[in-house]
Order: sequence, then structure tokens, then C-alpha cells
Amino acid sequence: KGPHRQNLDFGDLLREPRLLASVSHPNIVAITTAEKQEGVFFIVMEYVQGETLETMVLREGPLDIPRALDYACQICNAVDHAHRQGVLHRDLRPANVLVSDGGVIKVADFGTSRFLEIAAHGTTVIGSPPYMAPEQFHGKAVFASDIYSLGVTMYQMLTGVLPYEASGP
Repeated sequence: KGPHRQNLDFGDLLREPRLLASVSHPNIVAITTAEKQEGVFFIVMEYVQGETLETMVLREGPLDIPRALDYACQICNAVDHAHRQGVLHRDLRPANVLVSDGGVIKVADFGTSRFLEIAAHGTTVIGSPPYMAPEQFHGKAVFASDIYSLGVTMYQMLTGVLPYEASGP
């Protein structure tokens, strides 16, 4: 916070082991490292063989209840772990949920939301409108915001559609 954060190199921050380890969980896509080359930052993440939950729901429509509940429980495990480490996702949605070929759920971009918040010094609204809790439109994401997004994701898994269409606040 304050001047210390402003002087901290973003690349060094991204490689900070504490931040990388804080989101280490079987249901979260692992972040290996983050680098800066020629002024471009990039994050190296675990490769997951499979597809996004979004692609699956678009192709198949509503998932059967046992599979939807299994996926929801795995997403909940990931969210619970990250929240216990003090990390919010801020953009939880089916496009950021990977389903491995073996049926294991891997939530992607958990760590990157924290990195983006730090880089933007908390001034950028992060999220996808149809999945964002109302407070997120004002840049006030809280742990409950991820739970809201999880609810919209679960609704979409069970029905094949969003509960409502939204392109903005």
C-alpha cells in the first residue's frame, strides 16, 4: 500500500512465491511463473487438456443434475480455498472454468485477477457483466461477489441459459 506499492516492479510482484502459492489447489489452474519481456507481461499457467465449461454448455445445453452438482462442488472447493487465502476471483464464469478430459474442474484466472487488481491499484472494474454482482459495477468486489458469480454459473449449467441478459450495469 502507499508509496511502497508504487515502487514495486510488477514483474517482481507476479513472481512473488506467496501470491503464486496462495492459489495452489487441485481445482485451480496453477500459475507457474510470470515474466516480463520487452515491456510485455505474461503469465505461464498449467496446461489443462479439455474444454471450458462455457463450450460444453453451449454444445450440450443443460447438464444432467449429477454432473452439474459434481462440477459445482469442485468449483466451490476452488473458491473456498482461494477465499481462505484472501484471494477473490472477480471474473468467475463458465469461460474461466476448465473441464479436464478426466472430469476434473480447474478454475482458471484465479491468481491473475489479484495481479490485475494490484497492477491497476484497485481502479479497474474486473468482471463479465452477466456474471457480476451489483457491487462489482462500482469496483467494490467482495467475497460474496464470487458467490454471486458462482450462482449464475450454476444456473447456466442447469438450464443452459443465463438467468438474464446484461451487457452493462
